[in-house]
Amino acid sequence: MTVRPSPARRLGAVGAAGAAALLTAGLAAPAHAAQEAAAEPTIALSAGYLSGAVGAIGDPAVTVDIAQEGMPAAFLKVEVLSSSNPAVAAPGDVHIGRTGHGARELTVRPRAQGHTDLTLRVTGRGGRTATATLSYAASARVGAAFSTRYLTGSADSSAAVDVGGGYALVADDETNVLRLYDRSRSGAPVKTWDLGPALGIKKEADIEAAARVGDTVYWTGSLGNNKDGKYKAERNTVFTTRLTGTGAGTEVVLGSAYKGLREDLIAWDTAHGNRFGFAAGTAAGKIPKSIDGFNVEGLEFAPGSTTTAYLGFRAPLAPAVPGGRALVVPVTNIDQVVAGAAKPVFGEPVEMDLGGLAIRDIRKNAADQYLILAGSWAADDNSDPYALYQWDGNPAHAPVKRADLPTTDPGGWEAVVSVPDLRVPGARVQLITDSGSADLYGDGTEAKDLTHPEWKKSRAAWFALAPLRGGSR
Repeated sequence: MTVRPSPARRLGAVGAAGAAALLTAGLAAPAHAAQEAAAEPTIALSAGYLSGAVGAIGDPAVTVDIAQEGMPAAFLKVEVLSSSNPAVAAPGDVHIGRTGHGARELTVRPRAQGHTDLTLRVTGRGGRTATATLSYAASARVGAAFSTRYLTGSADSSAAVDVGGGYALVADDETNVLRLYDRSRSGAPVKTWDLGPALGIKKEADIEAAARVGDTVYWTGSLGNNKDGKYKAERNTVFTTRLTGTGAGTEVVLGSAYKGLREDLIAWDTAHGNRFGFAAGTAAGKIPKSIDGFNVEGLEFAPGSTTTAYLGFRAPLAPAVPGGRALVVPVTNIDQVVAGAAKPVFGEPVEMDLGGLAIRDIRKNAADQYLILAGSWAADDNSDPYALYQWDGNPAHAPVKRADLPTTDPGGWEAVVSVPDLRVPGARVQLITDSGSADLYGDGTEAKDLTHPEWKKSRAAWFALAPLRGGSR
């Protein structure tokens, strides 16, 4: 005679409380009775779309919430039922881990660039099931994947400032939204602020640069025409935000705004013999990203100053010929200008040799050590060279190249998050790309035109700087 253990004994491995819960849920009842009594389980995803990258470290995850009446979530089974494109990611490439309260966390290690739909199934008491679909997109492998993170929600990152605690505030040039990201992790912003309504503008300000002084951050639009050569007033905006808190606790409040700096620069240049051709560079029909165009992409304060700001130009070069010098124009009273208390006063312009490249960002640290991100006045992608130059902020001193940046992967280098102590051997700097023009997933769609924000992303990567030959200033 076969002796069968009691249901409670069979479930001893889960403990008395767990056994009682399962008995109460009806798992010990006859199968047909349990099936009749069991409610349908539910499965819900924290996002219906997810982006990853081949070979990436720490790709974003999706939370899978599951439930069934009368059944602890920890005892429900979750699995990947199928993949519409196993060449991109097969069911076995999906990891489902447990989180608190019985929820699950899903991550994917893709095999190849492309798209796939992953069908998930939860099985509960009585064999009842429910399914959900996750639309997944994988971008191609990039160099130095171990030091690369992806900032999702926008592909057009254009300016960034460090807010402490390992977090950065990032702007893009396609919206008026500021996003707060964990610099060490891939994924969505932890907070966002849409400043468009407060600024009184509906279209993008084309935010291209930022500089921080204390708890105040100055932001500027490009001040130039749009890509079709048309004047758009929103782009002629310089504004401030005030920060409270740090790290993940950062909050942002709009300060003041000034919407006339473009006209001031044109008038100043005209009064000085059209030295840089600002009037022609802003004329109707003139494309800003041309060697003799007009386009601001750098903003930082002069050494030791909280009032003199350096405007770095992507265009024009000076002179506006191949191999020309990059242009910086100081605004000596930027604080009063943005506050609406004074008209701008411009200092002596600085022309610097960046090997024929223009300024894509300028950032300094508390020791007044500057890094200049240099790139093409024309290209929005990686088709032209990029480099990092060190500078001491003194107009009489020439910048010195510290690194040639890789251009084999999608996206153009656009922002320096913060500047380390450049005297330390092996100092590392984090840069962010504008990937808006990149075809991330091999489907012929530019990232800025993707329909799902979860698939839009910029790339943040760390670079170690080579030693500076001959010492440093």
